[in-house]
Amino acid sequence: MDKKILQIEPLGFPWKTLDPFLFCAYHKDDFPKGNENMEPDSSLLLGRNIGEDFTIKDGWRMYHGDKVPGFPSHPHRGFETITVVEKGVVDHADSLGGAGRYGKGDIQWMTAGRGIQHSEMFPLLNMDKDNPLEMFQIWLNLPKASKLVEPHFAMIWDSSVPTLREEDSNGKLTEIRVVSGEIKGVKSLSPAPNSWASNPQNEVLVCTIKMEAGAKFVIPKTNSFVNRALYFYKGSSINIDDTKINSSNFISVKSDMEIDIQCGDSDGQILILQGKPINEPVAQYGPFVMNTKTEIQSTFDEYEKNHFGGWQWARRDLVHDRKKSCFALHSDGRLEKKQ
Repeated sequence: MDKKILQIEPLGFPWKTLDPFLFCAYHKDDFPKGNENMEPDSSLLLGRNIGEDFTIKDGWRMYHGDKVPGFPSHPHRGFETITVVEKGVVDHADSLGGAGRYGKGDIQWMTAGRGIQHSEMFPLLNMDKDNPLEMFQIWLNLPKASKLVEPHFAMIWDSSVPTLREEDSNGKLTEIRVVSGEIKGVKSLSPAPNSWASNPQNEVLVCTIKMEAGAKFVIPKTNSFVNRALYFYKGSSINIDDTKINSSNFISVKSDMEIDIQCGDSDGQILILQGKPINEPVAQYGPFVMNTKTEIQSTFDEYEKNHFGGWQWARRDLVHDRKKSCFALHSDGRLEKKQ
């Protein structure tokens, strides 16, 4: 194994992560046509463990949904979610009155902080054709000093995601969408204000890479204290400094060395998660991430009392009107629409 490569292992579900990241899930579902309620036909639900359907049957899953696929209202505390949607649509609602619809290249960045409930549903908008979904959900930890900040969410619309396009000496293209951080002079939009990513010294980099077959690209070096992980999830193979790596692999690499990547004989896609580790104790119980077990118990006690603002919506699995275009409604009443 090349000295630049620290570890290679197959991708599971969820994907392995390194501090400051806690979790990364890649969802790829070939959802069928929807009915008038944006649900799959009821006959397609037979044989599924409804409410807890994580087995890919016929190419898709219901997750925790019982009518519409997705994740009905559930709480979070002590970390952030970064949801990157490549294909399909996600409907958001939360306990602070926020709501939204986003997809097809859009990104939602949500700081749970002291506590929030939210739902993430996958409405099947198309009645005359299939409804494919492809997305990542990434959990970025918050340090102790920021665990109980006020919740916050922002939308980063597809057209505003900074993108680096670089051709190699053979004219082969590599395209990088920068969700967080900076690479080769291309900077992301500002992250959530209380995020670990908001301090440039923490060198948080979240980006997706698409490489044409045969393309070459060099990831610049950075400081040695930074954790850097590559997730090669689509394509035939890549070579990193003469080490051939097949698709569906997690690759941990040294951050203080340039990483030379050459794509194999088909187009390839890679996710990069990089950042300075927080290096604090992690106490996690499901959707709650604190520093100690005592803090986890206090979180349970508080959630039983106030449910992080309660749930004001008519449905736990709220989906918006089929005809509604992408939007973000914030808890202060501010409404923004996708440009």
